[in-house]
Amino acid sequence: MQILKREDNLIRLRIQHEDDLWVLSQLVKGNKNAGMVSHRRDQTTGTQEGGRAKSAERKPMWIEISVEDSEFQIFSDNLRLHGVICEAPIDKGSFHTHNVGLGDEVEMIAHQGWSLHDEKLLSEAVREGGRAKVGIVVVENDEVNLYQIASHGMRDLATFTLRGGGKREKNSSDAREGFFIKASKESVLLFGGETPLVVCGPGLARQQFERLLRKNGLEQKIINVATNIGGRSAANEVLADGLASELLGETAIAKQTVLIEEALKRMAIGGAVAYGYDAIVLAFDEGAIDTLIVNSDLIRDEESMIRGESWPDFTERLVESGSNLVQASNEHDAGQQLSGLGGAIALLRWKID
Repeated sequence: MQILKREDNLIRLRIQHEDDLWVLSQLVKGNKNAGMVSHRRDQTTGTQEGGRAKSAERKPMWIEISVEDSEFQIFSDNLRLHGVICEAPIDKGSFHTHNVGLGDEVEMIAHQGWSLHDEKLLSEAVREGGRAKVGIVVVENDEVNLYQIASHGMRDLATFTLRGGGKREKNSSDAREGFFIKASKESVLLFGGETPLVVCGPGLARQQFERLLRKNGLEQKIINVATNIGGRSAANEVLADGLASELLGETAIAKQTVLIEEALKRMAIGGAVAYGYDAIVLAFDEGAIDTLIVNSDLIRDEESMIRGESWPDFTERLVESGSNLVQASNEHDAGQQLSGLGGAIALLRWKID
């Protein structure tokens, strides 16, 4: 994401990566306007020619809407912003949808100013620049799973399975080798020649699979690591234990997963952690919160309350007190676990009773 213009409550941005669209879907929440060059039918151009109706032309024009809703799916290349037109050459007061894609420039106005949460999310997006696109390949003897990782989400890309027949054959090693050769060729096509990869799994089959990837033409960086389990759980282990830190570093999804996993470990042993709104407020009152991990939707919802105070107001007071705030996406497994705990959990400086 690139900031093109900044003055008072106005920010003009250029969308450069898929992750920027998720960030924008968060930034537009809460009494914001969004303007960009869009298209609208000019009804004055609809005429009758020789007894036949001529439809109105769709013309490009600058349209600013008051955003009421947004639609976005992680790993898509389009964000839809719905709202009422407040500035445009025609149709003021009508509903309109902005379709925001890669390369588009969007101007946003925050009528009540930009919150600390918005500023932090924006600065992280500018700093990271979409660098977190990584592939994870989980290899087991009879199954290969591919996952795609971005700054704020993880998705299943493909699954290749050696059905039971191969394992019952006398020459099962040949069956497995044929299966790996086919799966490696498909993997090369899906990942291409640029996405860095983490090849992992609970056994040694991952090493054979990496050799086949190289043989089929992959030249990008590959890290090969052992995990304790297979499947999607292995991909989460890579994130939670920092096994791909060389590739993912301090990017959002890695940081969020590590912190949430640390909180869950502390929960299991009754450690320095607070979950549940009453416990979080108590920890805040005692100055015990080191880091609060919160669902990004929750801290932009003025109607969501924590002990009689809105979440946006509570988290702003928390940041001003010196505690750390991490905004978590629910587009990955750790974020969904956080949502299951009410959307927030705190790592504490000391244990409270």
